[in-house]
Amino acid sequence: MFKAADLFDLTQTEHFAIFEGCEYAWDALGKIASFIAANLRPALHNRCEGVAYVGERVFIGANTVIEDGAMIKGPAIIGRNCQIRHNAYIREQVIIGDNCVVGNSCEVKNSLLFNNAVAPHFNYIGDSILGFKAHLGAGVKISNFKLVPGNIMIELDGKPLDTGLRKFGAIMGDGAEAGCNAVLNPGSILGRGAVIYPNVFWRGILPANMIAKNKSQIEVVVKRPRES
Repeated sequence: MFKAADLFDLTQTEHFAIFEGCEYAWDALGKIASFIAANLRPALHNRCEGVAYVGERVFIGANTVIEDGAMIKGPAIIGRNCQIRHNAYIREQVIIGDNCVVGNSCEVKNSLLFNNAVAPHFNYIGDSILGFKAHLGAGVKISNFKLVPGNIMIELDGKPLDTGLRKFGAIMGDGAEAGCNAVLNPGSILGRGAVIYPNVFWRGILPANMIAKNKSQIEVVVKRPRES
């Protein structure tokens, strides 16, 4: 499930060529900078609501709305009919497809979002790929850097595989979802339609159409008046 075609409908990005020659989907992360450099033709076809900062090395497609306070440093390629909401921070090396949402106080860097990917509220997306209609709940963080030295490792057939990446957040297949305040640790891979429940601290591989959820129980007790 680690190949791009296993995780994504490659017709749902105009930038599918970035995956050419990639053995694994995450190999594309190391190609984002060079791909943007080769394909970026700066132009702004968007509409601004308020005042936003847009760098010189940015392309934005038609009917995309950039809200007040957003900052798009670039280099970046942003598609059509997107919403870049209030105080969004789009850093270096970002490719965003059509009909995407990057919401309030979200930060994105060195990442690729397929068409219709949604990160609506208080999300961090670093060194990651979000597939077609992938969705992050409010407060989901994608951690892209482990605290101990060394590259990010993936388990393949029960053995560790070196991705060759010091920074690698998550790969979310088409339609994958992560619930509010979940954390995806470095090197997390979610198959198509996989779901991470809210508040789950996830590490590793979740196959397609599987659900990860906490088992903790909630205790319900009688409400008693406090002593004065």
